[in-house]
Amino acid sequence: MSDKNRPFNPTRRKLMFGAAALPLLSLPVSRYAFGAGPATSAVNTTGLAVTDTEVTVGQLHSATGTMAISETGSIQAEQLAIDQINAMGGVLGRTIKVIKEDGASDWPTFAEKSKKLLVNDKVATVFGCWTSASRKAVLPIFEKENGLLYYPTFYEGLEQSKNVIYTGQEATQQILAGLDWAHKTLGAKTFYLVGSDYIWPRTSMKIARKHIENVLKGKVVGEEYYPLGSTQFGSLINKIKLKKPDLVFGAVVGGSNVAWFKQLNAAGLTFKKQPMLTISVTEDEVLGIGGENVEGLYSSMKYFQSLDLPGNKKFVDAFKKAYGPKAVIGDVTESGYLGPWLWKMAVEKAGSFDVDKVVAASPGLEWNDSPHGELKLDPNHHLWMRTRIGEWQKDGQAKIVFESDVIKPDPFPEGYQ
Repeated sequence: MSDKNRPFNPTRRKLMFGAAALPLLSLPVSRYAFGAGPATSAVNTTGLAVTDTEVTVGQLHSATGTMAISETGSIQAEQLAIDQINAMGGVLGRTIKVIKEDGASDWPTFAEKSKKLLVNDKVATVFGCWTSASRKAVLPIFEKENGLLYYPTFYEGLEQSKNVIYTGQEATQQILAGLDWAHKTLGAKTFYLVGSDYIWPRTSMKIARKHIENVLKGKVVGEEYYPLGSTQFGSLINKIKLKKPDLVFGAVVGGSNVAWFKQLNAAGLTFKKQPMLTISVTEDEVLGIGGENVEGLYSSMKYFQSLDLPGNKKFVDAFKKAYGPKAVIGDVTESGYLGPWLWKMAVEKAGSFDVDKVVAASPGLEWNDSPHGELKLDPNHHLWMRTRIGEWQKDGQAKIVFESDVIKPDPFPEGYQ
């Protein structure tokens, strides 16, 4: 049976994947040399920025503002993937050129910049956004202009668009699996929900509450939200001390994490005393918070830098070579890295840069030696993937204490909408 026709088997750890291979894994290079790809008239029928030797893509992230602490890693990882793809012959024989735009942690700015990239620059695809607020701001533009966005962040689900490929976890893969683990392993029955005040944390906590109350038969003893950029959490810490929940379930994002965890630590609310599971803290945030302030904290993610997988070891080595030995890699950084590779695979499968053809070629793409292991792109534009629970150590790395089977994505779970 050929690789193309081989059914997806989530139980196997090491599988070959398609022709658009990762050079770090010593797999075949692109079959097209620079400038030797198919004629531009054949691979670009919709007026995209494609020449005989070059294809232009967009990058749209927060390089500045409160979200820069989280999005910088995605910018770096996407660029690393593009550099590697260019080094192996590009896409359909064309070098990838990148136009970078800064959403500046401001949702209207994201919308404005996305329109520029699609309408003025006519990019073939965009790698970008982080918060759900930024994604929701650009989504109508991508759908109206028929653009293609590779979105790299774990998110609340409850969305599916022809014009978006979601390379992070949705709620059933991160929230529900994480809460099930906390209930079973930590014995958590009472929960305090904490998040930043925008769509992703609020929707995530709505889903979490339904799961806690209806499935786990637990109790939510508190629920609070703080504006992006908030730095004062004293009142919240006092409430948590008073309520003494079995578990704090957190979704505080961006720079606020630094103040939040430092203040918890200063108040003596260590994670040995007060267990906490977060869906928003990765190695990128820990770098700013300090490992000493998160020791014992749990995160629910698909990826941790400490993963002992061949694909990850080579990814980490390449990332550190590109950005320095002290660079760290978090879940969304790794998700960002997936985007350009999945786009290349789809384009070369389709034999075209046309968005409709790339979208049609995307379902079923497999990459089973990716940095986080097995993945498959589902027809619903989300990835099959594992959930892992990491316990943060003082050195800023996570010890993986739980790993699920590969989970089929379900962005519209029954009973949670």
